[in-house]
Amino acid sequence: MSAHAGATRTPRAPGLPEPGVGSRTRPVAWWGFLSLVVVLSACTPTGDSRQHTTPPPDNAAPSTGASGGGPPCTPSVDALAAPPTGYRLVGKDVAVPDARVLSAQDSGEADPAARLFAKWGLVVRAGTVVDLRVAPGWQDKARLGWGGTGTPAATVTVHACAPEGGQAQWMAFVGGTWVAQAACVPLIVTSNGQDDPVDLGIGVPCDKTTTP
Repeated sequence: MSAHAGATRTPRAPGLPEPGVGSRTRPVAWWGFLSLVVVLSACTPTGDSRQHTTPPPDNAAPSTGASGGGPPCTPSVDALAAPPTGYRLVGKDVAVPDARVLSAQDSGEADPAARLFAKWGLVVRAGTVVDLRVAPGWQDKARLGWGGTGTPAATVTVHACAPEGGQAQWMAFVGGTWVAQAACVPLIVTSNGQDDPVDLGIGVPCDKTTTP
C-alpha cells in the first residue's frame, strides 16, 4: 500500500459562481465559478442560498461570526487579490457581476417579493462594512441576501472581515437577489458614508421597458 494512501488534501476555497447568463466574457476563471455552483447545489436546496432563520427586526438580514469591533463578520467563501474578470466596481469597496442578465428561477419562497431568485457572488473589499438596499419604491418588489445566514431582506449589511495574514484584498460572499418578477432592479450601495447606485438585470436586461 502506498505511503500516501488514505491521506486527504484540503480543498482550495472555491471561486465565485458564474454571474448569470449574458456575460460578455468567458475566461478560464469561469471554471472556478462553475465549481462553486456545484458545491452550492449539493449543500442547499435549489434557489435557496441560506439557512432558514427567524427574520431579523426591521426586515434587515444580520451577519454572523466574530470580529474585533463593529458588526459580526459575514461568512465568506473566498479571499481574492482583486475582483474577478466579469465583475465591475460600484464605488470603491464593492464589485458586482457585469453580465447584462442574471438568470432567475423560482425560489419557493412564500414572500411575494421573493418569488424568483438570481444567485450571484458579491465581492467586498477586505476590512470594510457595506450596506446594500433596494431603491425607494422597491421594498415590496425585491429582496437581497449574502453570507448564508439571513432571511431575504430589503436591506442587508455585509462585514468583510480581513483574513488572517492580511494578504487578500477582497472577500467573496454567496447569495443573490430575489424579485417578485423579472426586472431591472435598482440597488444602493453605501460604504464610508457614500451612496452608489447600481442596476442589475434580474431575468431581463436593464432597459426602459423592463423596469416595472
